[in-house]
Amino acid sequence: MQRAAGPWRRQRGRAAPCGAAAGPCAAGRNSAVSAGGTWGEKGKWGEGGEREKKGGKGKKREGEKKGKRGKKKREKMKKREHGEETEKNAKKKRKWEKKGRKKKKKKKERIKGEKKEEKGKKEGNGGKKEKGKKPFPYRVSLAAAPRCQLQPCGSVPVSPRCRGQVQPRSSPPGLPMVVLAAGARPLGVLQGSVRPSVHPSVSALSPPLMRCPPAVPAAWASYMTNSPTLIVMIGLPARGKTYVSKKLTRYLNWIGVPTRVFNLGVYRREAVKSYKSYDFFRHDNKEAMEIRKRCALVALQDVKAYLLEECGQIAVFDATNTTRERRDLILNFAKENAFKVFFVESVCDDPEVIAANILEVKVSSPDYPERNRENVMDDFLKRIECYKVTYQPLDPDEYDKDLSFIKVINVGQRFLVNRVQDYIQSKIVYYLMNIHVQPRTIYLCRHGESEYNLVGKIGGDSGLSPRGKQFAQALKKFIEEQEIVDLKVWTSQLKRTIQTAESLGVTYEQWKILNEIDAGVCEEMTYAEIEAKYPDEFALRDQEKYLYRYPGGESYQDLVQRLEPVIMELERQGNVLVICHQAVMRCLLAYFLDKSADELPYLRCPLHTILKLTPVAYGCKVETINLNVEAVNTHRDKPSLNSNNVPASQSPARMRRSSLTPRASADTEQRPRHHSVGSKPPDPLGPFPFLEARGGSGRPRLPASVQPPVGSACLEPAASITQETPGSLSASE
Repeated sequence: MQRAAGPWRRQRGRAAPCGAAAGPCAAGRNSAVSAGGTWGEKGKWGEGGEREKKGGKGKKREGEKKGKRGKKKREKMKKREHGEETEKNAKKKRKWEKKGRKKKKKKKERIKGEKKEEKGKKEGNGGKKEKGKKPFPYRVSLAAAPRCQLQPCGSVPVSPRCRGQVQPRSSPPGLPMVVLAAGARPLGVLQGSVRPSVHPSVSALSPPLMRCPPAVPAAWASYMTNSPTLIVMIGLPARGKTYVSKKLTRYLNWIGVPTRVFNLGVYRREAVKSYKSYDFFRHDNKEAMEIRKRCALVALQDVKAYLLEECGQIAVFDATNTTRERRDLILNFAKENAFKVFFVESVCDDPEVIAANILEVKVSSPDYPERNRENVMDDFLKRIECYKVTYQPLDPDEYDKDLSFIKVINVGQRFLVNRVQDYIQSKIVYYLMNIHVQPRTIYLCRHGESEYNLVGKIGGDSGLSPRGKQFAQALKKFIEEQEIVDLKVWTSQLKRTIQTAESLGVTYEQWKILNEIDAGVCEEMTYAEIEAKYPDEFALRDQEKYLYRYPGGESYQDLVQRLEPVIMELERQGNVLVICHQAVMRCLLAYFLDKSADELPYLRCPLHTILKLTPVAYGCKVETINLNVEAVNTHRDKPSLNSNNVPASQSPARMRRSSLTPRASADTEQRPRHHSVGSKPPDPLGPFPFLEARGGSGRPRLPASVQPPVGSACLEPAASITQETPGSLSASE
């Protein structure tokens, strides 16, 4: 039966059983007569005033049309004929249509689920699906490898919440070692997936998970932002590799990045006590090649120990590394230990530079105790020829295009930089592009004696005293006598340095970053006044002078960071005279003399004295020139700590003012030692004769329980941090 064109409405009522007494619904469930219509499917109105209903809830009650209900229905029917309730009924129509669609959808889902269950029963697993579990997106093959057993990572937990466990190295060779949290279940080998999957349990996600460095998968090294970095030098002998290594190490330690040089020549001299001739470096000398390879392996194990156990951040591997085989060995070593690698290749084809380097450096080398210049030159040139036979430079176009490196060509005439990965590598590139080897002289001196120096006040902006003006005249006379070519004069923006430079009668530049250290609330006070007014601050500064920050002022560490642009410009320039202040001069002097952070605040920089710095091969020569003008002594020696100068209390504000950044040690060159990382180094070539007779390392290593490694930052356990020693956390201690 066709549906009526107008709106429809479901009819209420109860159906009488078939065969009941005559009445409006006497025809039974599927047939009923009512006021000009019949019951049809689902109460739909049919044409000609008939209604259909199939499967309705019941038939229309007898006599309903005679009651109030029937009267209302008849009235609505009349309104419906005139279209008065069209909009209202249209809404109801849409509502019931929506309800019907939902029922159909649920019915389809129920039928689909029943089919799956029947299919599962046939397969034998019951077809049941765990509630809340999502199917794993990869196919898992448990038959490819035995079920993994979790083992401790071997590192001391960094905190009570460190629960890292490691899948053993019996994993399939195609998959890197997987780091799992406690409670995780190993899934076997993921087919079609390169990266390991980690499924931590609910309990493992509640505290923050911490990583133990020895257990870091090799494939994750490139994802770690602060991974330790291995700088690998490349180049033929006499190309300035050791010069660059030492200079770069000095700079990185000065800015607070713990760095150490591992010179392969030191290891070789320990293995072979006496050097005879260049024949030792011939590529066809198999015995010597084995010794050199073993030396490299031992050096790399010491690199690993320094970066993982001794909280180092950067290791410089100073060797020729001229073959791809050796560089691939280093890359595999770094990948296993999650180190970043940055290559520095020094290329030089200028014979004059090479000859000057041999005469300046190699004549005094331990390899040539006789110091005969002609013999040294002849033997060393033959040694270079031995290396040239197997030399394979970095190939930025094909073989080495994915490596991070910088090529320094002809002592800084040109540079080639490839794939710099992070901040520290960009700092290295920036530094190497600013240094040069041209002869020059740097003069450092303080301003003349000031009025505040006479009364013992620190900071401020006072003018020169009469003796300070006398020193300015003496300085002018000294500069004229030196006859320095193209001398540049730099000063701070404070009155006392400007007055000192004005007496010279030359052009000078003012640098704000050369201003004296900011003493904050202690500006223009004497040390006696500071001790009386701020006794705790006075004691804290004596306790850790490098890290201590004046309230509202600066620390020596802050000053070093401020002076970094000055160091860069000093490396670029020729002859320079810097007229500065005591703290500033200490920081600059510590850079050129390679002094540690503990020594820096106590370097002697007296008034009316000039320090003449001349850069040489592996350091800097210092001459002290006194102009014989009397001045007060502003130096304070390092006090010995006792109960009288230790602060009674320490507020969190003071702890925040003192930085706890790990600092570099004065020992920047690694000496060979027996073994590293708790086990002997890999020795595929048999016993190493000099290992038993060799001494230990230059500095003791910290036990893992005292200072465990966390990535590349070293944090002391919370139980050992006391309020009395806020600045005691350092790499050197």
